[in-house]
Amino acid sequence: MQLDIEIEAPWPATVEWEQLALDAAEAAAQVDTTLGNERLCASILFTSDAEIRSLNSEWRGKDKPTNVLSFPMLERSQLLDLPLEGPPELLGDIALALETCTREAQEKGVAVEQHAVHLIVHGLLHLAGHDHETGEAEAEAMEALETKALAIMGIADPYAPDL
Repeated sequence: MQLDIEIEAPWPATVEWEQLALDAAEAAAQVDTTLGNERLCASILFTSDAEIRSLNSEWRGKDKPTNVLSFPMLERSQLLDLPLEGPPELLGDIALALETCTREAQEKGVAVEQHAVHLIVHGLLHLAGHDHETGEAEAEAMEALETKALAIMGIADPYAPDL
């Protein structure tokens, strides 16, 4: 999969966000092989709460910021049937909000980079047709894929209960 990555202020320039996104995409492709199709392209926008709020309001009718938004362009069945040969195919777009991501990372006691990686994996799985909002079984399946992808990157299970 090819990624078009844009990093806007206020995301700090001291972190290699682009490399983290590429690593997250590779890990996601290892747990959902449909994401490994080289014809696929996706965009990832690292932006602010204000921009996410605007996108959330415009596209989802929710006038509030959120941590990550995913805008899939293909249905899961289309992705599963996509041949390996052919022209580029747009998988979709992901946007992450720094302020919400930072606050959630602090609440979880993890680095913002680690939480951002989790949100990228989560967003890519949404683009691949996984949806935790369609039922408990689907949520558990998606969480299991996220956990596996994060483990590949050496990141602990974000869903494990605090001890």
